[in-house]
Amino acid sequence: MLALSIPFFEIVGMMGVLQILLAFLLLQLDKLTTRTLTYQLLNAVGAALILYSLCFRFNLSAVTIETCWLLISIYGIVRILSRTDKPDPNGEAK
Repeated sequence: MLALSIPFFEIVGMMGVLQILLAFLLLQLDKLTTRTLTYQLLNAVGAALILYSLCFRFNLSAVTIETCWLLISIYGIVRILSRTDKPDPNGEAK
């Protein structure tokens, strides 16, 4: 039987892909909104994990999209954390 050896950086990158897909799925199922910290963190951490994996197998277009994804998610996190009015559980501002 052939042993499948997957490098650690590939596993980390796939964990990032799964996080971004989970965020999108939860958004589509109306379990999260874009205004929740959980949604933004899933996207930011997911993009960061993918960027880590790209350090080992560079791809310019993938690095570009993941860098933008990470920066936009960070902007969303900062915006949520700097709100003076706290959102309700559904992610809507009061």
